[in-house]
Amino acid sequence: MAQVITFRSLKVWQKAHSLVLNVYQVTQGFPSAEKFGLVSQMRRAAVSVACNIVEGFRRKSLRDSLNFYNIADSSLEELKYQIILSFDLKFLDQNNFKKVYYLAEEVSRMLCRWNQYQKKKLK
Repeated sequence: MAQVITFRSLKVWQKAHSLVLNVYQVTQGFPSAEKFGLVSQMRRAAVSVACNIVEGFRRKSLRDSLNFYNIADSSLEELKYQIILSFDLKFLDQNNFKKVYYLAEEVSRMLCRWNQYQKKKLK
């Protein structure tokens, strides 16, 4: 794996950042009654994924870093459920559901690989 200098050069962070932007975009069309409910929760969960990747990247201890990557993964699972709920409530159409959910799945796979790569350093 290439030498990573800043969190912005992490492919997993780049994809997570794209997910945040997409979540903000699709939630703009949600009912105004959801502004402080599902919209807020989805946005916070998406931002949490990217922020915890950043925080984990800067930790001095690998164990601390892995803890933050695990928190990012948990936030991502929360977001995936919220995306499903949004679709079931008809807040998301099929196209936006697929776009955001598949992007979340892609981030999940990348984060899993990143975690595995980092864990190998512990051995």
